[in-house]
Amino acid sequence: QLVESGGGSVHTGGSLDLSCVLSGYALSAYIMYWFRQAPGTEREAVASITRGGRPSYTDSVKGRFTISRDNAKNTLYLQMNSLKPEDTAVYYCAADSRVYSLSGTVPAYTYSGQGTPVNVSS
Repeated sequence: QLVESGGGSVHTGGSLDLSCVLSGYALSAYIMYWFRQAPGTEREAVASITRGGRPSYTDSVKGRFTISRDNAKNTLYLQMNSLKPEDTAVYYCAADSRVYSLSGTVPAYTYSGQGTPVNVSS
């Protein structure tokens, strides 16, 4: 089970820190992902991090978002800075043993959470 937290409402330029706790399984076994979905749009992969801690980002968040993991705490993080209204979406974390590109259609990850909403107002 994956449970996200940390979403909320901020103004443009603000910051939010999201967390995602995995229970029942060892986080260290999985490649971890963050994806988001804004109302009326397709899901969009935002960031991923390998088991060894190497991050990847979609172009729209590079330099603003930071993905990290703490395997000892079974927790995934997403630090979001310089937020823009276009970042408004429900953010989900996901776990999978497979490597997926951040571009294109978001796959059906093995595990994903219920999401935490992020609203950025101008």
